[in-house]
Amino acid sequence: MSAATRPILPTPALAVERLALLSRLTEGLPPAELYWISAWTAALAAQATRVALPAVSPAEAANAGSADRLTVLYGSQTGNSRRVAERLAERATAAGLNVRLLRTGAYAVRELAQERYLALVISSQGDGDPPDDAIGFVEFLNGKRAPKLPQLKFAVLGLGDSSYPQFCAVSRRLDARFAELGAQRFAELGEADVDFEVPSAGWSEGVLAKAREELRAPAAATANPRPVALHAVDSTQHGREKPYAAEVLENQRIVSRDSAREVRHIELSLQGSGLRYEAGDALGVWPSNAPALVEDYLRALRLDGEQEVTHDGRRLPLSRWLTHERELTKLSRPLLAAHAAASGDAGLARALEPEQREALARLLDTHQPIDLLRRHPVSWNAEQLVAALRPLTPRLYSIASSPKLVGEDEVHVTVAVVNYHAHGSEHFGAASSFLATAGDDTRVPVFVEANERFRLPQDGSSDIIMIGPGTGVAPFRAFVQERQATGAAGRNWLLFGNRHFSQDFLYQTEWQQALKDGALHRLDLAFSRDGAAKTYVQHRLKEKGRELYAWLREGAHLYVCGDATHMAKDVHEALVEVAIAHGGLSDEDARGWLAELLQKGCYARDVY
Repeated sequence: MSAATRPILPTPALAVERLALLSRLTEGLPPAELYWISAWTAALAAQATRVALPAVSPAEAANAGSADRLTVLYGSQTGNSRRVAERLAERATAAGLNVRLLRTGAYAVRELAQERYLALVISSQGDGDPPDDAIGFVEFLNGKRAPKLPQLKFAVLGLGDSSYPQFCAVSRRLDARFAELGAQRFAELGEADVDFEVPSAGWSEGVLAKAREELRAPAAATANPRPVALHAVDSTQHGREKPYAAEVLENQRIVSRDSAREVRHIELSLQGSGLRYEAGDALGVWPSNAPALVEDYLRALRLDGEQEVTHDGRRLPLSRWLTHERELTKLSRPLLAAHAAASGDAGLARALEPEQREALARLLDTHQPIDLLRRHPVSWNAEQLVAALRPLTPRLYSIASSPKLVGEDEVHVTVAVVNYHAHGSEHFGAASSFLATAGDDTRVPVFVEANERFRLPQDGSSDIIMIGPGTGVAPFRAFVQERQATGAAGRNWLLFGNRHFSQDFLYQTEWQQALKDGALHRLDLAFSRDGAAKTYVQHRLKEKGRELYAWLREGAHLYVCGDATHMAKDVHEALVEVAIAHGGLSDEDARGWLAELLQKGCYARDVY
């Protein structure tokens, strides 16, 4: 890295000679290795688990990419694939194997031709799409530049949701593509539904057993196990499986009384939790189902909430299962299938047929399980009900604060409350309703979900463009706070949209103050219901296309947050049109340019 391109950093707390040594040590390192150094030193500073690094001889260094290494890759949108990959890598490391762990977005695809053993854990999103961080990897593997791989032994695990027609579509395609390129499976393709823990553990066990047979472990493995390369180990006392009970500091409505939707700004205390976050991360929330909804289930099925139910080796009262352990607000394909079989309802069974794909999607989107129980009665007993319902899962909310401005012991989120009338009754969103009613006497179980692919540029002089309609604006509140706190010199451009200016302009006074203070340099708005024609953020992008394209060509980083089903796709198509109109690119070249920005991390999305 030349002096001209080296990022401008704050004044270091290092002696000049140490800074010079650090500069020499990092000279020429690729981004993935620099990210690892950053994560490792941050872990040391935070008193994370310290791993004794073994002495590495020149011969070992030369063989770092040899046949003795297992590379574990993951492509993850919500963190589940990452966690499965981490566990596999940790177990393989403990077994004495030479392992490195990487997210697909940080993997140098040119190394694929030298890989010998590769395990890939990847999720499928929406209509069979890869996670954003894996788009570049998937496109490379499916493209003309992908090398023949006769030397490679591979294993693929897919995570998905069987309620969607394209269940595990990405992993299936990649598994077939690896084989097409001449690679050999050392484990069969694995697939895991929303309840991914058991099937993913079984797949990982098979991969580990085969890897131990195939790979040579270092002689001193048991005495001095190698660390997982390119991966920092965090030892904070709280996490996804052991959330922190956060105190509510503030919970206020941030839309007008006239708004048809309720959106709340919630501030939580992390004091004493050991949890740390960065702008761009998400806060995981373990919700409790509303008491009224639990009562609806008990009433509809004529069950006793005090009845003890044993499931998966645990014995709890039925009301406890329904309140804290089971998913009550999301209808899934497996539950629909079980209910159709139990009821003998031909109409429900027909909805599960392959040609009924669109009808099934509408049914799952517009109905909750309670609607099924009411409209198609079945005499579930308590044990059957608990077994049929999916486990309750945490919800992720983009963090709306920067720890550099509000402090490390505080975190903010922006929550759109799901509460509507349908099929003759009120319906609730599990987490949003739980958070909406959280008061001084409530403790909210939370954890931090790192989002490595949604980070501000390291170079504070880089410009950023933020596209966040609705509650998608949340992480950009954190971004603007962060850039203000660090004195970043780059310009900040926000495009925000919602229904009505007077009712739904989230954080309006903050954005106006940021413009006045120079923390925000440009703000473009799109309120879809205020004019004769509906105007969305993608329309503003095309209107401002010349300036937008110029910013991007000059190195600006682009961020999109919000709805994945419609908004993110419409925004992407608008960007293609902008590149064609103002860059003179063909449709193919415009899409290739955006794919390159995604791969380089200059175009990042946090969509759901």
